[in-house]
Amino acid sequence: MTEFLKQNKRAIYGALITFVLISMSVFLLGNISGYEARQLLSSSLMGINMLCNTIILASATILALLLTLLGISSGTKSKLKDSHYLEVLSIAKIDTFLFVVTLVLFQVFNIPITESDNVPNLWFKAIYWFTLIMSSMLSGLMVLVILMLYNTVRNIILIVGLKQDHPLLYNDQEEAKENQKDLENENDS
Repeated sequence: MTEFLKQNKRAIYGALITFVLISMSVFLLGNISGYEARQLLSSSLMGINMLCNTIILASATILALLLTLLGISSGTKSKLKDSHYLEVLSIAKIDTFLFVVTLVLFQVFNIPITESDNVPNLWFKAIYWFTLIMSSMLSGLMVLVILMLYNTVRNIILIVGLKQDHPLLYNDQEEAKENQKDLENENDS
């Protein structure tokens, strides 16, 4: 976990800054009544649904593009370390989580709650804050995935396209050590 945090420090900072900025702008609205929350909720639901649609589409596209990235990674002449594939796996896990949560929230946000007369006005305040915090969280997670993907693509460009020496590449000494370990394990069996 600490290795993940260390490798993705900039992406996590970007996600946290996005979440904080969006959340702060929401809290600047101040204290609102249940009726005001109902009105604001009904006017903001269309935008939140568009956000959910966009994140769902982007998440699905990113998952498909990760397969292409894996094809490029495995097709390169250079041997990549496991940490590259673990980074791709981390992106896929976070992106899948984002996809599922956004899809569920999209369905919840499509419940016509503002049209119901049975819901007390006090509840609308909590629902309104929930939707705003969740949309802030989704935006932050989307920024995290995009920045992690950027780092991975940048590394692949440096390794495959520009043929630069990179910490994700096995060098001859590391490969010799790996082969030695494999031979020792085979002899022990």
